[in-house]
Amino acid sequence: LEAVKTIIAQEMSLSLLSSAPVGFAAALLRAPAAARSTPPVMETIDDLKSLAVKANPVVGYWNPTPLADMGFWGQSQEATIGFLRHAELKHGRVAMAAFVGFCLQSNGVHFPWACTLEGTTFGDIAAAGGPAAQWDALPTNAKLQILLLIGFFELLSENTYALAQSGQKHYMRGGKPGVFPSLKKVGIPVPVPLDLWDPFGFTAKMSQEKKDAKLVTELNNGRAAMLGIMGFVAASKVPRARARARTHTLTHTHTHSHTLSLTHTHTARPRAPGLALSTPYGSCLGRGVARGC
Repeated sequence: LEAVKTIIAQEMSLSLLSSAPVGFAAALLRAPAAARSTPPVMETIDDLKSLAVKANPVVGYWNPTPLADMGFWGQSQEATIGFLRHAELKHGRVAMAAFVGFCLQSNGVHFPWACTLEGTTFGDIAAAGGPAAQWDALPTNAKLQILLLIGFFELLSENTYALAQSGQKHYMRGGKPGVFPSLKKVGIPVPVPLDLWDPFGFTAKMSQEKKDAKLVTELNNGRAAMLGIMGFVAASKVPRARARARTHTLTHTHTHSHTLSLTHTHTARPRAPGLALSTPYGSCLGRGVARGC
């Protein structure tokens, strides 16, 4: 009798499994297993060499410093490579934004509204001169707001909990370099229905191959932007390191009355006669400083 009961029970189980969905039947058949975390993927020197060929097949892997062979803060070489990769991507993104901003600010492009409660407008800030002079002209509270926002983004991008909410790990613990966690998934109230990273969802439907190609393009653009923004800064500040063609905001003498309200005065170094210079008062070609250009 017991044998009959066992056979009947087995037949009923098989009939239930045959009529159930495949996923449900498979779940019943296999033994329960503990959830496994995704193993960390750490980049190595070989990965850097492969990436270098993709980024620039002519130059290839060029490493004049021993940084990639070191272990920062007592960490492994793989963790150090993750740090260097993340730092390069982050600095490249900042440099791309800085390069575009430098071009816009040097040509007088600004927002048309006020930037302080006291009524100081972006136009007043832009009238102070080039990007360096505009930073000097910003009120202290505005500078503090910018620095605090940058610090907040830095802390968020380094936070393990914030990264885990986006399914990521720290870049020195096997995470992907350059990843920024989602503000919404962390629970930070965002005033607009868009996230900071990929707000329009352009990368959501991309294939992994296309994403990898885009990352290589971003890496190259970031490297070029870092060189470009440092060239701009050098051309505006270092003696005899200026290009022959530039906008007035790099060398124009800021002694007009509108700078007095911002308590900032910027005096440019003398320019050689014949220097091509474009100012809001006209083009100065070959007339030199003596003609008032």
